[in-house]
Amino acid sequence: MGPYLDAGPLNPSPSEAHGILCGLICGGDAHALESWLGQVAPTPDAGETLVAEGRAALRECGLAIEREFQGPEPLVRLPSSGDSAPLGERALRLYDWIRGFLYALGLVSLSESDLSEQGREILRDLTAITRMDLDDLEETEDNEQALAEVIEFVRVAAMLIHHERTIARSPTNSGPATSAGQETNPE
Repeated sequence: MGPYLDAGPLNPSPSEAHGILCGLICGGDAHALESWLGQVAPTPDAGETLVAEGRAALRECGLAIEREFQGPEPLVRLPSSGDSAPLGERALRLYDWIRGFLYALGLVSLSESDLSEQGREILRDLTAITRMDLDDLEETEDNEQALAEVIEFVRVAAMLIHHERTIARSPTNSGPATSAGQETNPE
């Protein structure tokens, strides 16, 4: 996927590209895959063959990601804490994913006012995570545990935003999105 992403307008890392598509889906873009391809697929100046191959390969990858959201329990997959790559590399992949996710939320013009208080707090927390200093991240058990917890938080946070935006797009919804698990009182 790397050479195709390198020839695209954004030149994202694979993790960032994945985050962009997840952000478009979670943010409510009705044409998320096509929007994503417009952001990451090779541009015409890359050559006809690379454009055709790149769009086809990226479309296949994007369709697989979209399918994860279409099951009875939508799922966001993130860089795994069980991965054997060095801690700093895995933290950087998560950082890239979050940057891509937040970028995509901006593309769909999602603002804090479109979310519940919990959703707004999540956006602030995700933004704060992108300010972490990853340069001197030591390979310690505590840092491994912390990364695993951040990965789980980000996964759940993305799913909450997806859930809220799914409710907002529902034709039966006429009010603001509610938090997951929050009940509304019809009185």
